[in-house]
Amino acid sequence: MNLELAALVRRHVEAENAQNLEATLATLHPECRFEDHATGQVWHGRDGAAAHYRQWWTTFDVTVKREPGQIAAWTDDDGYIGEATWRGHHVGPFLGLAPTKRPVIIPFVVVLGFRDGLMLSEGFHYDLASLLRQIGGEPIQALSGLPYRAAA
Repeated sequence: MNLELAALVRRHVEAENAQNLEATLATLHPECRFEDHATGQVWHGRDGAAAHYRQWWTTFDVTVKREPGQIAAWTDDDGYIGEATWRGHHVGPFLGLAPTKRPVIIPFVVVLGFRDGLMLSEGFHYDLASLLRQIGGEPIQALSGLPYRAAA
């Protein structure tokens, strides 16, 4: 594990949770790429990253934290893969849904890449159907009839 990159990730998460855009962007490489696999959105560069954060911060008042039982690992080439959870509320429009103020708890996986001591890429994977269910109802009606389905 590269201790400098680990400290960078901590600074990044702290700035993100504080919704401090300037400090968050300072942790990113100028050619960074953000990819939201659930919605298919991709942002490039610091301007793109700023648009990504503004979208999420005006839609959800979440904080990011690794919770008990969630793991993280560094790859041999200084990549990072980690589990964490978003916790907060739906406070702004999302995919055409008006804010409901309902709580959201969304576990996710993030894959990070680095260049020149900064974050170059962030790909995040989460369950969009679970998020939609939490803020506004069952997005896939057939799921509600599954006999062994755990409540999300």
